[in-house]
Amino acid sequence: MEIGIDSFAAMFSGDSVTAIDDVDAMGQFLERIEHADHCGLDIFGIGEHHRRGFLDSAPSMILAAAASRTKKIRLTSAVTVLSAADPVRVFQNFATLDLISKGRAEMVVGRGSFTDAFPLFGLNLQDYDKLFSEKLDLLLKIRKNEFITWSGKFRPALQNQPIYPRPLQEKIPIWLGVGGTPESFIRAGMLGLPLMVAVIGGETHRFRPLVDLYREAGKRAGFKPEELQVGLHSLGYVSDSTEEAIEEFFPGYSESFTKIGKERGWPPMTRARFESQMGPEGALLVGGPEEVAEKILRHSEALGGISRLTFQMDNAGITHEKLMKSIEIIGQKVSPLVNKK
Repeated sequence: MEIGIDSFAAMFSGDSVTAIDDVDAMGQFLERIEHADHCGLDIFGIGEHHRRGFLDSAPSMILAAAASRTKKIRLTSAVTVLSAADPVRVFQNFATLDLISKGRAEMVVGRGSFTDAFPLFGLNLQDYDKLFSEKLDLLLKIRKNEFITWSGKFRPALQNQPIYPRPLQEKIPIWLGVGGTPESFIRAGMLGLPLMVAVIGGETHRFRPLVDLYREAGKRAGFKPEELQVGLHSLGYVSDSTEEAIEEFFPGYSESFTKIGKERGWPPMTRARFESQMGPEGALLVGGPEEVAEKILRHSEALGGISRLTFQMDNAGITHEKLMKSIEIIGQKVSPLVNKK
């Protein structure tokens, strides 16, 4: 199983009383990606947000900077908000990243959990799904063909138009990032795309029926089981002990989810709700290395087998130094424990 990190470049940027300036925050962020590479992690993903407190509005640029400082780790978006982007530019950006990184680029595309990009780029939120479907279709055609003839509703038509540059990889990996919509799981299966499931709360095993829909749709579309990969994106943090991990993770986690909850109508994050997510079937991967490794294997079994797990550790309550240590523990202890069999 591949083990990695996803980040929104949110560390200490924005309103936190402990905030540092964005230049230093970006510098620290690149240090963490470089450290993840040195510690043997397989993948590092960067999200896309267009709001205060996040530095990831142009993830391919950050990934390109990271590519020049790393050697082995694969570099991906997590996710590219494809509904609000031009698929031609998305492909060009990641093809360029693939050349810079010598074949280590990937992308996870999705519709995004925030809607800030829609008004920013003059898009109608009512076209949420139609935009994504059309743009995904174009992106996949560009990946397959150097010359494109295509027409749609939301973008000018292309007539035998070449798209450059081409990536080093013959088929740059494109994962489909999904939340809890059955149609999204089925679409990924029908297209034979690897699936990245974002589980940020609740019990991970409850996603099994949706993952089964994905695999069944892929089977009916003629794809082999080994082509239908499933990845899991989970909130998590690893320290030397479970007690230490909880003490360092909970305050910032509670602050962040309470703030987001005000926008989405969720109740404030309490210690009791947090602890419910810490149970054997809860979504949070917070604890010591042995406990977290065991939980990852339980999650994999519950979902019928996963090939990739990424930790989302952005949390304003955790210092850069502690995040560096956590990355080291994940690379040197958690990953070997997960993959020892």
